[in-house]
Amino acid sequence: MKVWIEWNYKSPKNPEILLTSEIMPATEALRISDDFEKTGRVKEIFFYDEQHTKWNKKELIRLLKEVETEPHDIVAYFDGGFDLQTNKAGLGTAIYYTQNNRDYRVRANEVFNELETNNEAEYAAFWFMLLTLEEIGVKNIGVEFKGDSQVVLNQLSGEWPCFEDTLNKWLDRIEEKMKHLGIHPTYSPIGRKLNGESDKLATQALEGTVVSSKIEINGK
Repeated sequence: MKVWIEWNYKSPKNPEILLTSEIMPATEALRISDDFEKTGRVKEIFFYDEQHTKWNKKELIRLLKEVETEPHDIVAYFDGGFDLQTNKAGLGTAIYYTQNNRDYRVRANEVFNELETNNEAEYAAFWFMLLTLEEIGVKNIGVEFKGDSQVVLNQLSGEWPCFEDTLNKWLDRIEEKMKHLGIHPTYSPIGRKLNGESDKLATQALEGTVVSSKIEINGK
């Protein structure tokens, strides 16, 4: 979970000033707020998450204790590969998250049949990623989605319009699923080289190699 800090700074000689920080992990924000309060010049201090929800310090500490046992700090990658000859799509996803103070990585892939275009394969990969997140138990939390499909991420964010009926159906389906799971999305387009893990999983799916794994890792 990431937040930014907003606090009223009271100077001995000047009027109160409202200051804000950059966004940062909530645990780090709490540590910094402790340092602020030691100065004796903080009148009020609040925290805002990525959905602009406002928390005081006690509320944020309580929230973090509740979140600790659930999947959080989630970064999910996706990629779809398309075979024109067979109209099959290879779908790949790699998901990183923290739970109970431990970091995990999930990798999964699958084959979809009877798709029409590469863009549809990318949408199918995003849908498959959401199903994988649901299996992990992700709900009511922010998720950062990363992929090299500018079309999917920019259309989901509303930056680009979508005029194709087939893709609009995927959009509606995906948005409904995210609403059902309570996911607050952040979309981060990346280059193909940075999406190599999901790309490899998608390729393996088309080649007939099924991957479904979860491991604990030392860090993201």
